[in-house]
Amino acid sequence: MKSKIILGLTFVLAILIVINLNKSEPQEVVIYVSHDQDYSEPILQAFEKESGIKVKAVYDTEASKTVGLTNRLISEKNNTQADVFWNNEVTRTIQLQKEGVLTQYYPQNYEKISAEFKDVDGYWTGFAARARVLVVNKENLASKDYPVNLEDLTKSIYKNQVTLADPRFGTTGSHLAALYTLWGETKTFQYLRDLKSNGLNIAQSNGQTRDKVVNGEMLIGFTDTDDAYDSVKENKPVDVIYPNPEDIGTLVIPNTAMLIKGSPNEKNAKLLIDYLVSSTSEILLARSKAVQIPLIANTDLPDGLPSLANLKPMTINWNQVTDNLEPVLSFVEAELIQ
Repeated sequence: MKSKIILGLTFVLAILIVINLNKSEPQEVVIYVSHDQDYSEPILQAFEKESGIKVKAVYDTEASKTVGLTNRLISEKNNTQADVFWNNEVTRTIQLQKEGVLTQYYPQNYEKISAEFKDVDGYWTGFAARARVLVVNKENLASKDYPVNLEDLTKSIYKNQVTLADPRFGTTGSHLAALYTLWGETKTFQYLRDLKSNGLNIAQSNGQTRDKVVNGEMLIGFTDTDDAYDSVKENKPVDVIYPNPEDIGTLVIPNTAMLIKGSPNEKNAKLLIDYLVSSTSEILLARSKAVQIPLIANTDLPDGLPSLANLKPMTINWNQVTDNLEPVLSFVEAELIQ
């Protein structure tokens, strides 16, 4: 009788241990997101609904995004809080890799992503890209006067009428570092000096850059396709130009998904990364106001969005671009920002 009681208590204890173990492994995942919340939140909600995994998202502000979350992840390196980082560009992602913040993970669709949009060692994988374009106020500038190449913007016809976002934050810095990689230091820095001499306006963000063109304050702005097409969809008086189609091409910047080293919820984190790097996610982002360009071939596109195959992307090495970011930003601090 005594042995039966002991056996019964042991069985109950085993059940309680299993229950407690399950309680200690909550079905949740923490993701830091530098992509606009309006665009990224529906994707995370779709994953949450499909998987049953609670997504706890931390978003950054428009002005400091990417840089702010990058610095936060570095500061938390020895006390990891996030499982996944959804970055909206590449250079800061590579900085995190160099800082030892990331760990390797090859998503299910890794092989479907072109080599230039992923890390060969699996530290990050690209998906759903933006292009760096020019947005033009078509009411205030005749189509015959539209610029074709970035170099055109130093002409006197555009004096005091060109704007770009502060390169110290977001994708503008990556854009300038990519130009530095292709053009070299001399041409790039002279180009920026010429833009400044021609009355270049520095905006706070890509969104503000676009708004200055939309409201007629400026004729032309450097921005990303998501901000540009946001205005197109709202029937604002703008046209979108993919610059340098005959030579260096247009910079195409993928979103990047990565697993954080020491992730508290690694299993769920991998499931979320698989979801981000998928046709399902890319279709949702392409059809949203973000108007992202899918990187997985044969993904359905909405009307008006060019496929990657119909663009001429810049041919760049993202590690070189990242290395060139520091001298570019030093120049910006010294000569471009007033």
